[in-house]
Amino acid sequence: MKKLFALFLALGLLLGSSVNTLTAQDGGDTTTTETAAAPEKEADEAAEAPAVVTEEDEEAGIHQVIKTKFIEGGPKWMTPVLICLILGLAVAIERIIVLSLFSINKDKFVLEIEEAIKTGGVEAAKEICRKTRGPIASIYYQGLDRSNEGIEVVEKTIVSYGSVQMGQMEKGMIWLSLFIALGPMLGFLGTVIGMIQAFDDIQKAGDINPAVVAGGIKVALLTTVGGLIVAMFLQLFYNYIISKIDAIVNNMEEASIDLVDILVKNKITSSK
Repeated sequence: MKKLFALFLALGLLLGSSVNTLTAQDGGDTTTTETAAAPEKEADEAAEAPAVVTEEDEEAGIHQVIKTKFIEGGPKWMTPVLICLILGLAVAIERIIVLSLFSINKDKFVLEIEEAIKTGGVEAAKEICRKTRGPIASIYYQGLDRSNEGIEVVEKTIVSYGSVQMGQMEKGMIWLSLFIALGPMLGFLGTVIGMIQAFDDIQKAGDINPAVVAGGIKVALLTTVGGLIVAMFLQLFYNYIISKIDAIVNNMEEASIDLVDILVKNKITSSK
């Protein structure tokens, strides 16, 4: 439930940011119109003064270009691409937050478990596992819970529960992969339909007029550009998440070996 809430929260923030950006750009257009109606004297003075381009102006210009291209590409085709971007970012942010919570100091945790076993036994170590978040603590708890059944049972438990934890970490990645693939597909679909419409315009005109064809082709290609940008952007997040999962899995494997060594060294369990 908490993960689902985090997903919807991230989606709401992204949607709110998009609406605020478009609203701010509309306000910027109104300001530009009012400025154009200023007296000629002020315009001449502004022309004589050296032009100073600030970072805010450049940022506003980029936003305006993105907004213009979005409208030129056709909202009915660009909107699905934008939805793929928003949903993909929501899934990516949710995974990054969850994986960040899973990350712990493995070496420190292993030392705490070893000290707890030496001083308070298995129950003291299990209590530390209960208070620690993440897959490593969960694996340790399962292994310690079966420590009285022999070292072979502990090893099998660690392997089995490690697979379960990996599945939980990779949860939602299939949807991120879907949005990476779906973005360019929707872009290509918009391009193909735009090309069909361009040829329909040529057929209606009865002549290949560059002015008629160029506009339609330009609009058609914008959807492909949007889809490719979405795919590249989400692919960066995908690779980053995979790298975090790999790092956590490596720590899980190293920690599992350490647990077996600790149990054997302290004679908590033995092979049957």
